[in-house]
Amino acid sequence: MLTAFSDNYSNNPARFPADDEDATILSTPAGDTMRILVAEDDQKVAVFIQKGLQQEGHAVDVVYDGKDASFQALSFDYDLVILDLMLPGRPGLDVLRDIRTRKPHLPILVLTAKGSLDERVAGLDAGADDYMAKPFAFAELSARTRALLRRGVQADARIHVGDLELDTAKRQVIRAGQMIDLKPREYSLLEFLMRNAHRPVTRTMIIEHVWDIHFDSVSNVVDVHINSLRNKIDKGRPVPLLRTIRGVGYTITDR
Repeated sequence: MLTAFSDNYSNNPARFPADDEDATILSTPAGDTMRILVAEDDQKVAVFIQKGLQQEGHAVDVVYDGKDASFQALSFDYDLVILDLMLPGRPGLDVLRDIRTRKPHLPILVLTAKGSLDERVAGLDAGADDYMAKPFAFAELSARTRALLRRGVQADARIHVGDLELDTAKRQVIRAGQMIDLKPREYSLLEFLMRNAHRPVTRTMIIEHVWDIHFDSVSNVVDVHINSLRNKIDKGRPVPLLRTIRGVGYTITDR
């Protein structure tokens, strides 16, 4: 059961339910998986947050310094960023401003030991959507995360590439007015490609973001799912959208 994270973590670590145990965390309904970036330099805190959010059905990426946080948040599409302000490499407030300048609608939750009134005001003025001070209870972090994710889904539910539309709220895919039936993994793959439309993504990136595991160089799982997806969205269409970039990976584009 997840409780709170405090400085005595190593002596009394929070307990995560095993797969066959009854978890007390509110689970994410099927089909509502979100991708979250956690920027936290304390590895124990980062793992604590990552495991808890993964138990709720989210895909979670973790970075440990400010430079990586800026690069990751600006290079890929996330539904939420959980950001520590005391990051090495680049200060958290600078990372916050980077994201807010380039991605004004991306929800950002600041989670930091800087908890004074002036520090909270500075974080919110810099563009944070919410602000939590450490130590923290995971139940509260989870609730605030759900609130921000709901807000983000309502703000940007549909993604378009040419005549292909993906509705993330309804989990529907339509091309030229025709509904396309996709399996869950095909849908997740298509969503990742469309959120990164017009730019190449490698097989490694797809594996890590869609399957949320490390890349296995001998696996052809990506190619199998790409071929299946191509047959469903491009077969018989005058303009193919899903394209192979030799030596790199794949992209989806109408350009």
